[in-house]
Amino acid sequence: MIEVQNLRKVFDNFIAVDDVSFTVGAGEVLAVLGPNGAGKTTTVRMMTSIIRPTGGTCRIAGHDVVTQAPKVRASVGVLTEQHGLYERMKAMEYLDFFGRVYRIDRAQVQRDALRLMERFDLAEALDRRIGDYSKGMKQKLSLVRALIHNPPVLLLDEPTSAMDPQSAKLVRDAILELQKDRRTFLITTHNLSEAQTLADQIAIIRRGRIVASGTFEALRRRFAGEPLMELRVNGALDGATEAAKHLVTVTEHGDGWLRYQTRQPERDNPALVRALTGLGVEVVTLAPVTQTLEDVYLNAVKEDEADERTRYLPE
Repeated sequence: MIEVQNLRKVFDNFIAVDDVSFTVGAGEVLAVLGPNGAGKTTTVRMMTSIIRPTGGTCRIAGHDVVTQAPKVRASVGVLTEQHGLYERMKAMEYLDFFGRVYRIDRAQVQRDALRLMERFDLAEALDRRIGDYSKGMKQKLSLVRALIHNPPVLLLDEPTSAMDPQSAKLVRDAILELQKDRRTFLITTHNLSEAQTLADQIAIIRRGRIVASGTFEALRRRFAGEPLMELRVNGALDGATEAAKHLVTVTEHGDGWLRYQTRQPERDNPALVRALTGLGVEVVTLAPVTQTLEDVYLNAVKEDEADERTRYLPE
């Protein structure tokens, strides 16, 4: 549903997006992570035929963003960082306006608008002026607008920003529900736990380039290493730490605990417990240490920064 190949955008002498490639299948969620100014918004604008790529190609739902721009715009729903809401309008007037822009039957717009407003807990605010909405309500209304023409592809820029936890969960649940209809999502977000929850694929972009991409599990193994375990015992480990080092890769240890990495926990965990028990050590707990997308992201950025310094070293 989304095919991006070697996409590039240059403004004067500034390279905003540099050779970006990725694909997203029907019903998948791609989370694009990166600092402000990394090229995320410029990439989305090219994908929606708002700005023309300097190089490369992009197809949305089979339509080329340069040669078939009207079909691309009809196929995507977009939530931008700046909502552009017409705040003097009431919500239903606003959604009716956008329905007419998309040439949707007015009765259909009314039905879909009511259904979507109910889904996002906005039904009671239908007749209120948008200017009276809270930030979170405006964000949800913008999402309703992005869905009003029933697009197969949704490009969402920070979809839960400015929302309270309950509203943010409601939006995340809606995204997961919409996936069941085989809708495809590209989400840019600074909320890494949200990205970890929603995304089938993750792309980390920095200085206009994708520096890492893949599933969370693949990225975790690449940037956070093998699964990390934590073992706690009664009393001190004393010499048991040295015994553990013969079986697993001990990463750190302290008074009554140690952490280690293992490629085969189903083999190494029982062996370690047996060895420690044989030394008279009482094992209290043995559990995996949660490795988060934040760990992965920070390590990926750190690695790219180190590579960048190497690239620009004088010969």
